[in-house]
Amino acid sequence: MIGLDTNVVVRYLTQDDPAQSRKATELIERDLTEDDPGYINVVVMAEVAWVLERVYRLTDAGLAAAIERLLQLDAIAVENEQDVFAAMIALKSGRGSFADALIAALNARAGCSRTVTFDGKAPRLPGFAPL
Repeated sequence: MIGLDTNVVVRYLTQDDPAQSRKATELIERDLTEDDPGYINVVVMAEVAWVLERVYRLTDAGLAAAIERLLQLDAIAVENEQDVFAAMIALKSGRGSFADALIAALNARAGCSRTVTFDGKAPRLPGFAPL
């Protein structure tokens, strides 16, 4: 298994740099396999979401599609894949941001009864409560 950094994943998804995008695509689509996958941890997933939202101005639907694309690749293993999937569904349904939904899912998995926040929008997500 090979760990993938945020910039490799972003280059693969955006195809915005000819040289780096080509290398990222060759790695992900040719070199990695289901038996020897690339690994994306939850920190990288959160960073990818942030970069795609802030820098590339992807809409919630566009961001959800990009995350779903990564989840569907056989040659990619995603840490806490079920939690990432749940966060992507929350984003797709307009219930909150990807990062907030991921935080709620990870905290629930860790046994938290709720996650308290000062964020005005996060309590729309299951698992959050205003402080």
